[in-house]
Amino acid sequence: MDLRKLKTLIDLVSESNVSELEITEAEGKVRIVKSAPSAYVAAPVPVAPAAAGLAAATAPALAAPCVPAAPAAPTGHVVKSPMVGTFYRASSPGSKPFVELGDPIKAGETICIVEAMKILNEIEADKSGIVTQILVENAQAVEYGQPLYVIE
Repeated sequence: MDLRKLKTLIDLVSESNVSELEITEAEGKVRIVKSAPSAYVAAPVPVAPAAAGLAAATAPALAAPCVPAAPAAPTGHVVKSPMVGTFYRASSPGSKPFVELGDPIKAGETICIVEAMKILNEIEADKSGIVTQILVENAQAVEYGQPLYVIE
């Protein structure tokens, strides 16, 4: 299946009320599942009218929903994944990683591989500099636009 067609299908599922889509074609089978975002909501508790005044005076105010704090944005140039797939730091399991923490790199140099639909896509640095952070573990699934490296 064409990557543009797959991206279009993903966008359609994310923008609609459909939670799951499965398509089978001659080239293969694709299943897209939309996960529901988890949210914490504080629901108001009904209070009896006679105890309303007492409850208002003694009960603490409802706290804001408990939402985890977002991690601090990395400083420097962020290299993001251009596609959904599996992130690999090396060309094969026994090979040396393309880049290590603290390595100087040049624009256009291969820094990792993202496997998508059984195709190994070499990801190149779009800026020269020094690798200051590696944000993804080897063989971890990555999303489109997910930060992979930080270059200073």
